[in-house]
Amino acid sequence: MAFIGSAYHYYLSVYGNSAVSRYDTHKRSELRSIYNNILKINKESPLYKIKNDQNIPEFLIDIKEHARQIKNVVSSLSESGEGLESAFQKKVAVSSDEDIVSANYIGGADDNSVQQFEIEVRSLAAPQSNLGNYLESQSCDFTPGEYTFDLVTTTNSYEFQFAVNADDTNRTVQEKLMRLVNTSGVGLTAEISTDEKSRSALKLTSKQTGLSANESSLFDIKPKASGNSIEAVELLGIHEITSPAHNSSFFIDGTEHSSFSNTFTIDRVFEVTLHGISPEDKPAKIGFKTSVDAVADNLQELVTAYNGFVKTGEQYSNRHQGTRLLDDLKSVSFSYRHGLESVGMIVNDNGSISIDRDMLEDAIDTNDISNTFSVLNSFKNSLSAKANTASIDPIKYVNKIIITYKRPGHNFFNPYHSSLYSGMMMDRIC
Repeated sequence: MAFIGSAYHYYLSVYGNSAVSRYDTHKRSELRSIYNNILKINKESPLYKIKNDQNIPEFLIDIKEHARQIKNVVSSLSESGEGLESAFQKKVAVSSDEDIVSANYIGGADDNSVQQFEIEVRSLAAPQSNLGNYLESQSCDFTPGEYTFDLVTTTNSYEFQFAVNADDTNRTVQEKLMRLVNTSGVGLTAEISTDEKSRSALKLTSKQTGLSANESSLFDIKPKASGNSIEAVELLGIHEITSPAHNSSFFIDGTEHSSFSNTFTIDRVFEVTLHGISPEDKPAKIGFKTSVDAVADNLQELVTAYNGFVKTGEQYSNRHQGTRLLDDLKSVSFSYRHGLESVGMIVNDNGSISIDRDMLEDAIDTNDISNTFSVLNSFKNSLSAKANTASIDPIKYVNKIIITYKRPGHNFFNPYHSSLYSGMMMDRIC
């Protein structure tokens, strides 16, 4: 079980907060196509062994996630099915003050319901925090034994149990509870706070922000009705709210609004995220970028996703993995190197790409841009195909020992062979 624990921890710590895109949902026909491709690959797959390497699950997770990012970007740039030409119609939102508020356009190409607006931020949405009592770190004020308390949120109630041993200190007890809360998935984060006297306190903070009109708190800590549990919770002090949750407050074109979160949508056209408080009488203006800037930004999304994939290949090539992935990705950019560089997408020696906006603007600002989009579409399609292959069969990039090949043309479909990918997290593979 060591592999599954480390793999899930890596996934949650690196990708757990990744935003879910609407391109992560699929039609039934798309899922059927993926399944059929898995069957086709697995039918003739040889029998092999893989080294018991802690880096392999992380490598496979990185491949899957970077492939997903590329596929989502490609989907967003090809919504109309007409290739990258649709990037001219794909609007890109811009804020006059990104430090205060940022915006992302989520409407359609022909959505003209909102073109621009002003937003003035008065306060940000905040979570609830309970900062416990500061205790002497190396002392122990707890009596050894078993303790229980309830965590009551707006939707659920959870029971927590912890033990205090004879060799524990206040700090080790607080650290036990910190790990217990952080791994429980109850919507809270826990951390240890230290004051100027080197005393420590346990701090609990909700992941959720804001309060509805009928709520007084986002979570409550209640000890069990036993004397020792009540005493322990009072000693910890985590039942006291030190910073209550509150909603964001802002003005849109002079009209006051509020939100439970710092990220919200406006007319299902803009997704807005608040980052800071506006200066007095200086609202941020939200609008659209020019066509050339929009195209450059859309291409930058694709390049950023691709470069992230290249970086993963480089990272794991130093650990005797990833060389094949890196070679595959380089083959895509090097194949189109001359065409890409003619439109301002410079292919570096390691296969990564950087954008020269002046050259790209010249390539776009012409009477006939069919050649420009022909190159870009070919590159996009090749990259999409490579991402699809990596997503379906990431284990092809792992160094492995072939034991035997199957007899060609005389094998049954084996749909569960793809569990080797999840098996890298579930089982110890020798």
